[in-house]
Amino acid sequence: MKAVQVMGYGDVDQLEVVEQAIPEPKADEVLIKVKACAINNTEIWMREGAYGTGKKSGWRPEGVQFPRTPGSDITGTVVKAGNEHNEKMIGKDVVLFPFTSSGEEGLEHISEDMSFVGSEYDGGYAEYVVWPAELCFDMPLPNFTESAVFSVSGMTAWHMVEQIQAKPGETIMVTGANGGVGSLNVQIASRVFGAKVIAIVGDLALENQLKELGATHVLSYKSDQLAEEIIEANGGPIDSVLDVVGDALFATSLQVLKKGGKFCTSGSAGGQKTELDFRTMYLKHITLYGSVLGTRDEFKRMLEAIAEGKIKPVIDRTFPLEKARDAQVYFKKAGKLGKIVLLPEE
Repeated sequence: MKAVQVMGYGDVDQLEVVEQAIPEPKADEVLIKVKACAINNTEIWMREGAYGTGKKSGWRPEGVQFPRTPGSDITGTVVKAGNEHNEKMIGKDVVLFPFTSSGEEGLEHISEDMSFVGSEYDGGYAEYVVWPAELCFDMPLPNFTESAVFSVSGMTAWHMVEQIQAKPGETIMVTGANGGVGSLNVQIASRVFGAKVIAIVGDLALENQLKELGATHVLSYKSDQLAEEIIEANGGPIDSVLDVVGDALFATSLQVLKKGGKFCTSGSAGGQKTELDFRTMYLKHITLYGSVLGTRDEFKRMLEAIAEGKIKPVIDRTFPLEKARDAQVYFKKAGKLGKIVLLPEE
């Protein structure tokens, strides 16, 4: 089969197209013919060493073992089962829950042995992938490409909204609102939980599209008066912030939060380190949340909401698998709206 592997830390030249044997499913696994694999920040940061190198590079203490096939947002068709019990799954179109864990229900995502497809296991930048049968769920939509854009970004966004306990009528600011997680934060917060959303982007040309996703107001982080514009748009301080940007908007976020407000972050595309004046946090009674991925129950609730049409796929562009280098370069460009997807058979 054809696969794209990361050979080591570095630029996109570390991605190589290789030919390798189709993997054999173990007893509890199934073999999936990959139909689509969406791109996430996590596989790019893993290649770049942004999480660290050596023992800090992956989700497990031992770090990523190269070469590794990345890719965690995977849809496809089950074509082989590792035991007779799972043979009934052959022919089923599935979306993959993206990590294994021995953590108890509700705490799977923070278990010490949490291991991620595309990092600790070979992932979806390939024509085939093996995965535990119990972690393969029915696709929420009939289209492979559309169903592939939710797994990691969607679960992360859903978990963030649940963490802040979003309520109808509250105002939530979403940073990086045009990205994979951000565009889903906008939809989930507004369409599922009933909140008012202020979407923060760079390019206001995306305003109408973000309002179609559920944003009440769309503002640009390039404004010199952003904090004032946020408070004016809401008629006062806001309830919560869902952040994927990090340092670039951290000070503004704390400034516009009301007393008792909540700040939840799952990314740091605009800077991985920041300064925090503890006085701001404790005098305003602000709660800070770190967030990544989520639980199986949250994943199931997300899939139900997608199937019901409450959350819609937002896709900027697709690339053939062989163009993974080009796709990752494009992924990092500003001004996109939604996800980038690799298609093995395009």
